[in-house]
Amino acid sequence: MRIVRIQHEGAARWGQLDDQTVHLLTGLGGQTTGETVPLDATALLAPAEPSKIVCVGRNYLDHIRELGNDTGDLPKEPGIFLKGPNTLAEPGGTVDRPDWTENFHFEGELALVIGTRARHVTPDTALAHVAGYTCGLDLTARDRQKTDLQWFRAKAADRFCPLGPWLETEFDPADVRVMTRVNGDTKQDGRTAHMIFDVPAILVYVTRFVTLEPGDVVLTGTPEGVGPLQSGDTVEVEVEGIGVLSTRIG
Repeated sequence: MRIVRIQHEGAARWGQLDDQTVHLLTGLGGQTTGETVPLDATALLAPAEPSKIVCVGRNYLDHIRELGNDTGDLPKEPGIFLKGPNTLAEPGGTVDRPDWTENFHFEGELALVIGTRARHVTPDTALAHVAGYTCGLDLTARDRQKTDLQWFRAKAADRFCPLGPWLETEFDPADVRVMTRVNGDTKQDGRTAHMIFDVPAILVYVTRFVTLEPGDVVLTGTPEGVGPLQSGDTVEVEVEGIGVLSTRIG
């Protein structure tokens, strides 16, 4: 099942997508209202309403190596950082290239949205708390990442997290292809099977310390191949079994 979040009659609404028809819902995980809207008469929004966006850094070995951080054994626990709700950007939208960075990078990722409150989950119960999976673009000011105390500008500036195009509810995240294209050229091509920490392990770790609320987003890390973006570029993040998230750099 595909779940979308759309702009309808001046408000954000959740809906179930059936071919080209959106069946409106009472909310994320809610019931249908009986109202329908043609997909082409709506604007897609980022499919999440988070209180926080929890991100995993350096979760693919080849990405660790390309950034020069392969200095010893594999990480013993996930490296976590945060983005705020201000970073969300809609699928098909435009994100202006900041004038305060000289090295603006793309990082395509598998993302998930929480459906039910999660605290102290176990490996066996972790995935039951997920409402659905989608494509995420972790935009990064790479030069500012080296100077920020907690990657505040580097990762958490406005619209630094395009998300979409929808949530796929029936999805196995264990071994799927994650690709990023810039202007049609493939830059990243990895599989989630190569993640150091899989999705259940990430959720077990995070919920030891932080309660994940319905609507919260988790980004699971990026494969190797990250690189710079320029104004006028079009970035596409494709996750096998979900779809394509397209973002234009203004």
